[in-house]
Amino acid sequence: MPLHDRPKPHDIACDARPAALYRCRHVTRYAYGEDVPVSHHRLHLTPRPHPRQTCRRASVTVHPAAAVQADHIDHFGNVTTYVAVQEPHRTLTITAECEVAVMAPPPLDPLATPGWEDVRDRIATLSGPEAAAEVVQFAFDSTLVRASPELADYAAPSFAAGRPVADAALDLMRRIHADFVFDPAATTVATPLAVALANRRGVCQDFAHVLVGCLRARGLPARYVSGYLRTLPPPGQPRLIGADVSHAWASVWCGDDGWLDLCPTNGRPADQDFITLAWGRDYDDVSPVRGVILSGTGHHLSVEVDVEPVVPS
Repeated sequence: MPLHDRPKPHDIACDARPAALYRCRHVTRYAYGEDVPVSHHRLHLTPRPHPRQTCRRASVTVHPAAAVQADHIDHFGNVTTYVAVQEPHRTLTITAECEVAVMAPPPLDPLATPGWEDVRDRIATLSGPEAAAEVVQFAFDSTLVRASPELADYAAPSFAAGRPVADAALDLMRRIHADFVFDPAATTVATPLAVALANRRGVCQDFAHVLVGCLRARGLPARYVSGYLRTLPPPGQPRLIGADVSHAWASVWCGDDGWLDLCPTNGRPADQDFITLAWGRDYDDVSPVRGVILSGTGHHLSVEVDVEPVVPS
C-alpha cells in the first residue's frame, strides 16, 4: 500500500452516510514584468488522502510546460508537486483539477470527550516516531504561529478547569467567529498573527492561525488545514464565506476521539462541504503555490477556484 494511502490512526473515522462527490478546478496565473528565464515551484494542489476523503483523480498542468514535474509525499503526508519551468516566460498558468469524494464525520458528543487538561497532559506519554509525526509536533510553536500571553488570555474563557476538550474547542471557535470581522483588505499573507489578533480582522488564514495559536497556547496539538469549500450550498442553506477561493481552517487533537476540524471563519465544524488539500503546522507548510523565479521585476497574481458538486447519475 503506498504511503499516502495508509489510514492515519489518529483521525476521526467517517460515518455511514454516502460520500459527497466534487470536481474542483484551481487556476493560478502569474504575469511578470519581464521574461523569467527559470522558475521553480512547490505545489500543494492535490487533495491528500485521509479516512474521510478519497481523491479519485487529479492532475496538475503547467503552461509553459514544465521541464521537470514530480510528485512526492512531504513530511506531513501531503501530496506535493515540484515543477520547474526552464524556458523564458512572461506568464505562468498552473491548473489543478481533481475529483474527490468526502465522507461526513461521525456524530460526536463534545461533552463526552476527555477534559482538555487530560488531553494536554497525555502528550507527554506519547512515544515513537508515529506519535511525534501525527500528534506531538503540532503542540509546539511553528514559523507563523507562536504561543503568546495574548493568545492564552483570549483562549482562557473557553477552557475552564475540567471542561471537555471538544466542547472547549468548539466554544473557542464560535467566539472567534463572533469577535472577528472577515475583511480581505485588512491583512495579507505576510501579516503577523499578533496583528490579526489585536485588530480582530482578517481572512480565513488569519482566523485559522488564531485558533491554532490559542489551542497550542493551552498546550493542545492543533494543525492548520488548507482546502476548499463547496461553491454552491445545498438548497436553503447560506453561502459559506471562503467559497471560490482556497480556504483554511484548524484541527484539534481530542485524544482517543481523534482530530476535530473546526472552521472559525464560518463558526462550524468542518463536514462534507470541506475538501482537504493539505495540513501542517501553519500556512508556511502548506501554501498552495510557492516558488522562486529569476527576475528583477514584480508580478501580478490571480487565482480562480471552482468547486462543483457532482450529482450521481
